[in-house]
Amino acid sequence: MKLPAFTKELTRYPSAMIGLFIILILLIISIAVPIIIPYHKAVDMWRGSENMWYQNPKFAAPAWLNIFRRQKLAESLAISTADGEASKVVTVNEGGASTTTEMVFTFDYTADVFPQEMILYFKSTFSEKQPFVSITWLTPDGRELRVGDFAVNRSQAYWFSQDSKLVRRLGGMDPRQGLFLLDPKAEVLRLVKGTYQLKVSALNFEPDAQIDAEFVLHGQVSGWAGTDHLRRDLGVALLWGTPIALSFGLVAALATTVAHMAIAAAGVWFGGWVDELIQRLTEVNLVLPFLPILIMIGTFYNRSIFTIFGAVILLSLFGQSIKGLRATFLQIKESGYIEAARSYGASNARIIFLYLIPRLIPLLVPGLVTAIPGYVYLEASLAVLGLGDPVLPTWGKVIQDAQANGALYKGLYYWILQPSVLLMIAGLAFAMLGFSLDRIFNPRLRGI
Repeated sequence: MKLPAFTKELTRYPSAMIGLFIILILLIISIAVPIIIPYHKAVDMWRGSENMWYQNPKFAAPAWLNIFRRQKLAESLAISTADGEASKVVTVNEGGASTTTEMVFTFDYTADVFPQEMILYFKSTFSEKQPFVSITWLTPDGRELRVGDFAVNRSQAYWFSQDSKLVRRLGGMDPRQGLFLLDPKAEVLRLVKGTYQLKVSALNFEPDAQIDAEFVLHGQVSGWAGTDHLRRDLGVALLWGTPIALSFGLVAALATTVAHMAIAAAGVWFGGWVDELIQRLTEVNLVLPFLPILIMIGTFYNRSIFTIFGAVILLSLFGQSIKGLRATFLQIKESGYIEAARSYGASNARIIFLYLIPRLIPLLVPGLVTAIPGYVYLEASLAVLGLGDPVLPTWGKVIQDAQANGALYKGLYYWILQPSVLLMIAGLAFAMLGFSLDRIFNPRLRGI
């Protein structure tokens, strides 16, 4: 079938076009992600400690969940003077022996609930005398609340909820709540929404001393994919899981399909003990416990994705499809053009790869496409069982982490549903395209 005719026939199946569109999106993501987030960076981010993800709260749901909620959750944010997101003005005092640094952090708070935590991170440079900071909280209704005054080290974190003096100033109210209330001492508590400001005034006792600060607010939602138990952004694993899943599925399906065709064609052409050996190996392979062998390899040898991939290919070399391909090749072997090729002295390799195999390629394309999801699910299944690559961030690894940390019992359904939905979408896309291709290439199915 020529390309224009094939394209026209393919457009007759809406399911094929939908599947093709989804696959195209997945392929674009697979190409773009390694460019935007290089492999080594993605691995470092995924294997990094909580200190790398200090700006993220633990177990935070995706921010888009607020679209479907009547009561809006607090969204996490981080504002730093080092990045220019917060204003910073340095004034040299009289005599030039000291400087004053005024830092202002401005943010909008529109949530209906209180944040999980608020933290100020300080970084300063000095020789002997520590800078002294004064922190003031400004509410949308114009009130000024004194937060605290203290000296800071070169690297220090100030947790609002752990300041006992601030708790007393708020009448015993937790600062994560009291700072957002109209009146912490009132009988009816009212959360004030609007634009808040956090002012930090730092007095440096040395002319060359410098100080920067970062204000971090931990909400109940964070980012487009949420976070896990290690504060990691799940978006890294969801994005990088796409090229890993597609590469594993596509290469494994292509390798096994080509191997099955070549082995079946060679057995039919040479016949005799070669064909008998191939058939016996196929029959032995059919009774081998495929998944338990992979589990044993991952448990006792190596869980690298390359090791697992190699084991999958070796265990799939003599698959069940060799039986069906052999029956078809037996018919093709008796064709007239095969006799003609044999008569003019064509080599065995030429007959196998240029005359036998090409006749079956159109019929094997649908099988190749529909085989891809099986290998994608296999890689994810091994990761869910704890046998996935410990280095790579994959969809299966996300599900395994969620299961190990009780995501279902804690109501953190986003943690499991997001990678599961991506797996289902990828499998459905290849299935829809594969079934449509089967109807196009198989004349007996066109009328169905």
